Amino acid sequence: MKQIRFALLRHGVTAWNTEKRIQGRTDISIRHDTAAWYRQHRLPAKWANVPWFSSPLSRTRETADALGIRAVATEPAFIEMDWGTWEGEKLSDLRASMGKDLRANEDRGCDFRPDDGESPRDVLNRVATFLNDCDLPDFGAVTHKGVIRAVYAAARGWDMMGKIPDKLDWHCLQVFQYSDEAGFSVDALNVPLVPAQETT
Repeated sequence: MKQIRFALLRHGVTAWNTEKRIQGRTDISIRHDTAAWYRQHRLPAKWANVPWFSSPLSRTRETADALGIRAVATEPAFIEMDWGTWEGEKLSDLRASMGKDLRANEDRGCDFRPDDGESPRDVLNRVATFLNDCDLPDFGAVTHKGVIRAVYAAARGWDMMGKIPDKLDWHCLQVFQYSDEAGFSVDALNVPLVPAQETT
């Protein structure tokens, strides 16, 4: 039976994050103050020497570089959910303009789909495809909120309806397990990064 343990870390904050704009596949860099914060931190010891991946978008690679993660491989499976024609918009504006149509879409949970975009289930399926082909027992990936939420939902048995069962700290590692028989499960949530001076 295949058993993989993997840590996911969301990228640092971008200007669009602070403006509450939907980013999706749009390639936005992290803010300078965010990069400075990550340069003052490092991975926990148990995750410092495993292989690491990043999504193809620059905000994940910049976060990995600031954390001092070496030899990061780009992996398309960990790219953000495609938000189609909604990228660059604010969700609050879409709710105001679309009204009950957007609410009905959101009520689809894991099958919620932006116009011309992906659903969380689509995201989970591409991550699962990568894991089924993966020969590594442990690895990490700097990725995106949409990817982490999709994996978390599957691991926690959450249908993405209503309030999320756990509060996820986006400055921390979210650790999961995957087996080809049992699927996804939670290993550890909100594993903190380590101040850089503690690793020297």
